[in-house]
Amino acid sequence: MVGLMKKKVVIVTGSCGRIGRAIVRNLGQNYQMVGFELLKAFYASENEELVPVDISSDESVHQAFTHIRHFYGNEIASVIHLAAYYSFDHKESPYYDKITVQGTRRLLDALKNFKVEQFIFSSTMLVHKPCEPNQTINENWPVIPTWGYPKSKVATEKLIHENRGNMPTVILRIAGVYTDYCDSIPISNQIQRIYEKQLTSHFFPGDISHGASFIHMDDLVSAICTCVEKRNELPQELVLLIGESKTLSYDYLQRTIHFILFGKEMKTYQIPKACAMAGAFVQEHIPFMPKPFIKPWMISIADDNYTLDISLAKKVINWEPKKNLKDTLPKMISELEANPQVWYKNHHLTGKASK
Repeated sequence: MVGLMKKKVVIVTGSCGRIGRAIVRNLGQNYQMVGFELLKAFYASENEELVPVDISSDESVHQAFTHIRHFYGNEIASVIHLAAYYSFDHKESPYYDKITVQGTRRLLDALKNFKVEQFIFSSTMLVHKPCEPNQTINENWPVIPTWGYPKSKVATEKLIHENRGNMPTVILRIAGVYTDYCDSIPISNQIQRIYEKQLTSHFFPGDISHGASFIHMDDLVSAICTCVEKRNELPQELVLLIGESKTLSYDYLQRTIHFILFGKEMKTYQIPKACAMAGAFVQEHIPFMPKPFIKPWMISIADDNYTLDISLAKKVINWEPKKNLKDTLPKMISELEANPQVWYKNHHLTGKASK
């Protein structure tokens, strides 16, 4: 009678985002999925319900968990917490505390009244101090965040540690996420600059041999779902880096993107950060022009290097990426070339949409 057994509940905050939707699809056959989102509640399928929740509101979170208790009972297999504030527009923002930190506090307070087998928090590799190209970052590498987004993740990680009670927790420090279509703000903007042959595409404020780790969304979803399936085997508190161990340098990305687009490599020149900051400031304040992606505050961290040691994830959850950015770049660019206007629209880009 296994088929008639009641499915265990998994809650996903931010369930309508790209990662959340993929997790719901992946786990939906074996678990009763409940998504928390800023939308009107409806039943998406027999395995999924969408509950309207504003995690910046005490009352909204209280109402959501009252609903959970009434319809699903007191036991929750896993809470996968993806909802957070994120923006490249400003280095700091009060929303990082209001939504990311305090929103998590509200969830933890509400969950004290439930039996929860696991709480998964999506953090970022950016909490760590950058490393040199000949070094690798593991979970014990110094934690030194430099702007609002990773600072909020560090504060939330501390909050979870101090307020988890007996609830097992998993902190996933995730690399930059991409898909076959791209769906990465830094990569899509880099592709756009090269595609449009912008003058700024030839200059970089820092060491072009540096780069950052990325992770395909399919591999990220696999890691999260594996943590759910192995929840009864994991330590009470677990921190894992989730990303590709091979980091592609900024120079490699430049040359490869240009070669795929135009059949030849390009030259990228290093320029002083002070010059780049001045240029970014001027661009941002030109009237009647679209605001550029690169903000002056980004220049100081442009060449931060992140190369990850994912041996702990391999050991503890038997996970490692099956895809890589190098092999996915041609797929991203083929999608751009197939329909530039749609690709630009989907990536919220303005500018020329054809060569």
